[in-house]
Amino acid sequence: MKRTSAGLLALLALIGAGVGYGLDHLLTINGRATFTPSGFLPVLLVLLAVAVLGLAWPVRRSLRGGERIEPFRALRAVTLARASSLLGAILGGFGAGLLVFLTSRPVPPPVGSTVAMVALMVSALVLIGAALVAEQFCT
Repeated sequence: MKRTSAGLLALLALIGAGVGYGLDHLLTINGRATFTPSGFLPVLLVLLAVAVLGLAWPVRRSLRGGERIEPFRALRAVTLARASSLLGAILGGFGAGLLVFLTSRPVPPPVGSTVAMVALMVSALVLIGAALVAEQFCT
């Protein structure tokens, strides 16, 4: 299995940024409020990062200790890690697109919206980092 490439993550982040920017643009054109992600979403992303590392750690420990590990357990851990890195790239780009739209408007954005989007981007980066480390543990 090939590791997740940085190019794929960058491409997904660009697509997510375009979707986030486009969504806010469409909402604004239709006279609605811009989209603000939930404050709980960054917490969920960090919890997912912890879970990914928690599932990959026994695989790494068994590989370092020379023990035999069930191959399907390692496969499940590396698949979750890869999916999590892709999700983190998409959501990080989505948050960046939302933030770019808000900061490009002539009206200053509300502080709560800006903080929510920055928290989303930071937690997405944490998820990407943890997922790439977990993928390294399992391959």
